[in-house]
Amino acid sequence: MSITIYHNPKCGTSRNTLAMIRHAGVEPQVIEYLKTPPSREVLKELIAKAALTVREAIREKGTPYDTLGLNNPALSDDDLLDAMLAEPSLINRPFVVTPIGVRLCRPSEVVLDILPMPPRGPFTKEDGEAIIDAEGRRVTANG
Repeated sequence: MSITIYHNPKCGTSRNTLAMIRHAGVEPQVIEYLKTPPSREVLKELIAKAALTVREAIREKGTPYDTLGLNNPALSDDDLLDAMLAEPSLINRPFVVTPIGVRLCRPSEVVLDILPMPPRGPFTKEDGEAIIDAEGRRVTANG
């Protein structure tokens, strides 16, 4: 089974997503996209398959988004892709690819929607938030 995560090890959301994939019993292909950015074609495909716009896939927080003036509505998708490829920190994370689909896993538990196998037992995020209960069921905000 092939699962790929575009990962930033310094990001808690990305670490939690990777941990949930591993918790389901799969060792994914881990691409540290800041070191090895996707090609333009792959990035466009990830965004399209995740049913996002390029603007929805761009990261603002902790990036040169404002400095580069990327909030300008006149910028085209190609302009934004150029910026993301030139500065990979602008690519939001983590994107996960499974046989079921592609998602930008924000929040991290979005990955559960595209995992082909059920999680094994309870899972708690780094911050202590329970995501999967002892019976392997997804914990909802309403209990």
